[in-house]
Amino acid sequence: MQVTALIWVITILVILGLFVFDFFAHVRTPHEPTFRESGFWSAVYIGIALLFGGFVAWKWGGTYAGEYYAGFVTEKALSVDNLFVFLIIMTTFAVPRIYQQKVLLIGIVLALVMRGLFIAVGAAAISAFSWVFYLFGLFLIYTAAKLLRESGHEVEHEQKRDSRIVTLAKRVLPTTEEYDGDKLVTTIDGRRVVTPLLLALLAIGFADLLFALDSIPAIYGLTEQPYLVFTANAFALMGLRQLYFLIGGLLDRLVYLSYGLAAILAFIGVKLVLHALHENTLPFINGGEHVDVPEISTAVSLGVIFGILVIATVASLIKTRGTADRPTGV
Repeated sequence: MQVTALIWVITILVILGLFVFDFFAHVRTPHEPTFRESGFWSAVYIGIALLFGGFVAWKWGGTYAGEYYAGFVTEKALSVDNLFVFLIIMTTFAVPRIYQQKVLLIGIVLALVMRGLFIAVGAAAISAFSWVFYLFGLFLIYTAAKLLRESGHEVEHEQKRDSRIVTLAKRVLPTTEEYDGDKLVTTIDGRRVVTPLLLALLAIGFADLLFALDSIPAIYGLTEQPYLVFTANAFALMGLRQLYFLIGGLLDRLVYLSYGLAAILAFIGVKLVLHALHENTLPFINGGEHVDVPEISTAVSLGVIFGILVIATVASLIKTRGTADRPTGV
């Protein structure tokens, strides 16, 4: 897959342009988006992502388009899990709803920047060392086991992490407990202090860093093309802010989502290990020769990922059926 520097530049400029548009059109003036607004723009960004897959198919062929779609679906699913963590952070810091959009958009841009760095490092490592796939695969399997172990206790784990971040920030930064509109820094008695909004942003930024550690190895298990890895991540992150407000009330009902994501990460981890064995050059494995093992195709990967997500979602909704409208305390 040959991607020219011009295509890279145009793609990055278009993505940056969409984020700038999102800020000036929706975030600059603080407000709580309506369900209709969130639904419309979520559909627009998903539509753009799907159309881009068509462009990939036209420009480079169906195989690469399939890899892009598999990566996009996986990153979008992981992003939904990210939303649950964002919701915990917003609740922990008591961020007013009208100011949450700004924190989310800045956090999403930070996530894209960090993922871009990880993508570049991952591409360089893969190019230089084929055995990196062993590390990626084993890391994803470990992450899947960790996700299963923490399932059902996400709130406690995130609140502990947020508490450590706040404690560290307060040691080195002057802070206030009061919000001042959507300002990240304000002045009290002539002294510049950090507002809780910036602390919430720091917590989201740290969470984004941890998410990048999981998501980048996962998508490299579906495609080795840095361009597809970057664009799948970018389009998965676009519309995440709108999705937060659109399905915020539904997140509590997705009780089996963590199990589904753990299954997906474990599946991709196994796929990476099989690929590493197929491309093996390590002298202590099969004498440095390639190991004749089956490889999992992109079509199978996409089918398995989509199937797991459908099962986890349907099972969650069935499990929590009748609880959505149940009065508090019942």
